[in-house]
Amino acid sequence: MFADRVLSGMRPTGSLHLGHYHGVLKNWVKMQHEMECLFFVADWHALTTHYDTPQVIEQSVWDMVVDWLAAGVDPAHATLFIQSRVPEHAELHLLLSMITPLGWLERMPTYKDQQEKLSGKDLSTYGFLGYPLLQSADILIYRATQVPVGEDQVPHIEFTREIARRFNHIYGREAGFEEKAEAAVKKLGGKKAKLYAELRVRYQEQGDDEALEAAKALLDEQHSLSHGDRERLFGYLEGGGKMILSEPQAMLTAASKMPGLDGQKMSKSYNNTISLREDEASVTRKIRTMPTDPARIRRTDVGDPDKCPVWQLHQVYSNEATKAWAMQGCKSAGIGCIECKQPVIEAVLDEQCPMRERAQLYLDDPTLVRNIIADGCEKARALARDTMRDVREAMGLSYS
Repeated sequence: MFADRVLSGMRPTGSLHLGHYHGVLKNWVKMQHEMECLFFVADWHALTTHYDTPQVIEQSVWDMVVDWLAAGVDPAHATLFIQSRVPEHAELHLLLSMITPLGWLERMPTYKDQQEKLSGKDLSTYGFLGYPLLQSADILIYRATQVPVGEDQVPHIEFTREIARRFNHIYGREAGFEEKAEAAVKKLGGKKAKLYAELRVRYQEQGDDEALEAAKALLDEQHSLSHGDRERLFGYLEGGGKMILSEPQAMLTAASKMPGLDGQKMSKSYNNTISLREDEASVTRKIRTMPTDPARIRRTDVGDPDKCPVWQLHQVYSNEATKAWAMQGCKSAGIGCIECKQPVIEAVLDEQCPMRERAQLYLDDPTLVRNIIADGCEKARALARDTMRDVREAMGLSYS
């Protein structure tokens, strides 16, 4: 089976804000120490909605990568690359498009939703219709097993699983598959071969999911098997053919709880953001001028924290003692709004301080960022080429 490998990407939208940090990057920083991780700049995806303004994409790419590095994403522990620098993404997208029913794309919930949201743009393009398939190619080209997503993106992962399943069903029936699978079973050795056969029967005849998981665990331990034999045995186990493309799992991540300066979700479209590397004076000014509970017109007026956007920031940044102090002080008019905002200002600046320091290294020498991306693209291409070799062979395109 394929080892645990995480794939995640972001469209280049320029400098990132604290909502991106709390919603995505913090999670990336944690995962890079737990699993093999590939993080990529989805620049082709940016073109599906910004095809008429490509000039903004290039600078946005480098700004975003610096923000990743500033947030603590470490190229020593994760592979960072740019989608368009790995042309195999496009080749797999093309080949998968040959077997993808049009109805599958038209049914994607985000297709109509995005068309309505971006009604000012002409999105009746082939690229926009097909972007979920490009997303699938991004995942399948690396045989990623885990894709961190929010609830709204789960249908995209299920779509990717269906594409992998369809591809394996159509092209996984290699000539003499059963004979090759039986030969691979024998390579497990007498005891393990017998156990594999028993578990396979239990799963196929009784639908025993525990038997399936036990058999998969057994195969995961067989490091001496060739890649081809391993995938044949996984396919044989489930009654199909050779597994060429793996079916990824959605790794559900909590939605970002980072509120914006006005109490709404932090978003550039609401103009309520604090950038990851924003200077201290600007951050201080923004938080100090945040709106508060409208009932607190004078310093002596009592307030209700639940009606104040600053209280939402306390929920993210303050410890229990500070929150209790803010709650009591607001409800009794014991503290003023500026006083209440000060611990939040200090906590945000403390969080940003190491980010600014890390970023400065790359701002002083931009070639460091270029080199990190060049190395990452090379590693990503090596993995992508392996998959494409198997895909071309399965589709009868590996001419010799």
